[in-house]
Amino acid sequence: MILNFFKVLNMKKTTLLLLTFFLNATALFSQKYLNAQESDPMKMGWMQGFPTSEKTLALASDGSFFKFPALRYSVCHMRQFLPTTEVSAAQKNRYNFKVKLDPKIDKLEFTPLESNIKMSWSESLYKNYTDGILILHKGKIIYEKYFGALKPEGIHAAMSVSKTFTGTLGAMLVSEGLLDENKTADFYIPELKNSAFGDATIREILDMTTSLKYSEDYSDPKAEVWIFSAAGNPLPKPENYAGPKNYFEYLQTVQKDKGKHGEVFAYKTVNTDVMGWIISRVTGKSLTRLLSEKLWKPLGTHVDGYYQVDASGIAFAGGGFSANMRDMGMFGEMIRKKGYFNKKQILPKSLIEDIMRGGSQQAFKKSVYSSLNNWSYRNMWWITHNKNGAFAARGVHGQTIYIDPAAEMVIVRFASHPEAKNAKIDPTSLPAYQAVADYLMNK
Repeated sequence: MILNFFKVLNMKKTTLLLLTFFLNATALFSQKYLNAQESDPMKMGWMQGFPTSEKTLALASDGSFFKFPALRYSVCHMRQFLPTTEVSAAQKNRYNFKVKLDPKIDKLEFTPLESNIKMSWSESLYKNYTDGILILHKGKIIYEKYFGALKPEGIHAAMSVSKTFTGTLGAMLVSEGLLDENKTADFYIPELKNSAFGDATIREILDMTTSLKYSEDYSDPKAEVWIFSAAGNPLPKPENYAGPKNYFEYLQTVQKDKGKHGEVFAYKTVNTDVMGWIISRVTGKSLTRLLSEKLWKPLGTHVDGYYQVDASGIAFAGGGFSANMRDMGMFGEMIRKKGYFNKKQILPKSLIEDIMRGGSQQAFKKSVYSSLNNWSYRNMWWITHNKNGAFAARGVHGQTIYIDPAAEMVIVRFASHPEAKNAKIDPTSLPAYQAVADYLMNK
């Protein structure tokens, strides 16, 4: 989900703000963007100087910090703009990757989807406005580069890759017996009884086959995402505001759509935020604390991550995580190794195998993502079902953790593409990943 709650700051002006956003979005999609080199945030000087000049100042209050090209700076500095809470890294037993860089990767060529003109790997990085890219092969770093505002010790917004962390924690609780995947959400959260989630099972929520009357179409001023955004706005609500005051209050208002749960894959952020609530209720711990204790510290990570939070301190489970690239690589490698990493079994092997088998391809085929042929969705992971059994965590503007078991490869990419949809990025990403996998398998 794109971070838009900052758009709804004064409910008296909501209509005007929505109209302004729509007009800005329309103009953005019709214009020719600055390319990756031209929009380099450090060259453009975003948020530089004492004080910062108006020309290079980005703000949360008017949403300018999340407009391209300022976006290219803010994704590496979300904490400057929004309230956050930490995901503590390891203080001991920190893991260090072995490094053996392979210079041949830059020259690898592939043919983008729906094109007949070849492109090199290095060209694709600029095409996709890459901020950082990491390739692991058999657990070693063979490729690592940073661009723009991202530095090796820095952190970057993961966007909807955040969903995968929430889904993985939820699946972990299922494997531990703390959650029954066949029980409904209202069994764990009675407050959800009268919402669409009330009769949705834990499995349906984890696989996003819920039937919800909820739209994330930002071009529609009546879309439910705007109410969700207003609820999650961390700034003070206006005196006349009568809507939900935080994420959890909003989730109780979501209504069912016409269909039945379990039939169609429908990728909607609120599923993840409900799962975050269920996880916290069952464990008695915040999502950020549980992620730190169960994953971030055992992995041996080096850098504290953080989540954006609403005015009530509730973490934005569906898209609010920011983390370091090598730390993300540790998570990806642990998943590739079926839960084993840093000399310990961090997640059950059976959990990872369940993810790799995937979800219902029939339900996925009925979705708006049917162009991703034969894919499925399981525990908030995207499963390609390709010849290599690749699967991924994916987020808007180009974020990914891509795991190829056959090639023994993990790719982590942070990016700040001017357009959010992966459909704009996949044509020059998916075949690029396959090209690297093929190269590694033939070495």
